[in-house]
Amino acid sequence: MKTIIIIPARYASTRFPGKPLANIGGMSMIQRVYEQAVKSGVAKKVIVATDDEKIFAHVKGFLGEVVMTSAAHKSGTDRCFDALVKIAENIDVVINLQGDEPFVQPEQLRKLISCFSDPDCKIATLVKKIENNEELENLNVVKVVKDANNYALYFSRSPIPFNREKENTPTYFKHLGLYAYRAETLKDITSLQISSLEIAESLEQLRWLENGYKIKVAETELESIAIDSPADLERAKALYFSG
Repeated sequence: MKTIIIIPARYASTRFPGKPLANIGGMSMIQRVYEQAVKSGVAKKVIVATDDEKIFAHVKGFLGEVVMTSAAHKSGTDRCFDALVKIAENIDVVINLQGDEPFVQPEQLRKLISCFSDPDCKIATLVKKIENNEELENLNVVKVVKDANNYALYFSRSPIPFNREKENTPTYFKHLGLYAYRAETLKDITSLQISSLEIAESLEQLRWLENGYKIKVAETELESIAIDSPADLERAKALYFSG
């Protein structure tokens, strides 16, 4: 199974412009993501997909592979497919590793790719048990319910399932924003129209579910820390480097 990891990284960001180039312990965020991806050993190659010349030059500077993609893309999924087309190689599975995940662990990427031992798996992602009520009630933490075969039933910003019988608390899972797709599936989902559930929750993966695509989920015990703002970066550095 030929696998590549594509790291979408754009410079423009309302909350944190230029965040892929932010310094974390003497190394840029995007280089940390790239090196963690390489360490996983799951991919034929690792490629940054960007729309910015500064990021392009920076990745070239640390001898990483990078391709320029359109600035018009609305999502990392669209940018991944653009990069895949430009690479023009026969690839079986594409891992979408966001450029704001500098603390991703190689074990998480290996867990993600293991989903494709299931021949019916077309899209895969990771989940982690929710450990406290603060996470459960946080609207920025996306919750997941899954079926007996570890396929996602639904994703929501609300706590799901609703716990009507308080005596028996269900196990709650949160979604970690790592995806992998079979190459032909990635092509197909980028042509789908925005869906009503996606608009309601502001969650792209609901477009796929609403159009009949199943999403395999693998459980990890490792945390994933996405960086959306300078404040997120400072909290993440304090947490990561204190250990």
